[in-house]
Amino acid sequence: MPGTNYQLMLDNEIKLISKGSEKPSLLLHICCAPCSSYVLEYLSEFFRITLFFYNPNITSADEYNYRIDEAKRLISEMPLPGKVDFIAGRYDISEFFAIAKDFENEPEGSERCFRCYELRLRETAEFAKKNGFDYFTTTLSISPYKNAEKLNSIGSFLADEYGVKYLFSDFKKKNGYKRSIELSAIYNLYRQNFCGCVYSEMEMKRRKTNESNDI
Repeated sequence: MPGTNYQLMLDNEIKLISKGSEKPSLLLHICCAPCSSYVLEYLSEFFRITLFFYNPNITSADEYNYRIDEAKRLISEMPLPGKVDFIAGRYDISEFFAIAKDFENEPEGSERCFRCYELRLRETAEFAKKNGFDYFTTTLSISPYKNAEKLNSIGSFLADEYGVKYLFSDFKKKNGYKRSIELSAIYNLYRQNFCGCVYSEMEMKRRKTNESNDI
């Protein structure tokens, strides 16, 4: 809902979790290592985390595989309170193009992106349900370019549909995005400059061309 403080909701949920004797399990959808870094640092004290890399929007197989390698490297090098597992979902870019159909020319942050959020979160919720996770959520809200309100709204109705708790969050709060940049420098992580889909890549290239022409 507009005006909802998702960071406060996360704080309150963590307070409740901290009163328990065991850490609950969390299936954490990730898009890349940089976005994962701060979220892992933040949540690993409170949850048993499994990273779930499901991103059929990433059009280039090379880009897709490189992001997987970087995420695996991060969890192997980053000192965390507990073991973090990694699962790569299936990679079928036709799934993304199916939901993007008729929205190809929309700008970033439009209905195409919202459909992409749901595609990835639905797969995460379904996997969480099938494999008995206590919670699911995504790192996507750490990006200043992603709509946290829309992400949490989608997460909420998928939680109701699948019967798995969604961890409400807005990870860009508390300087989360800034910390992700710091951690990326510490671990020398590859920081991509587009979300991964061919449409965002084209938009990024257009912006660069326009910036060069303005000089």
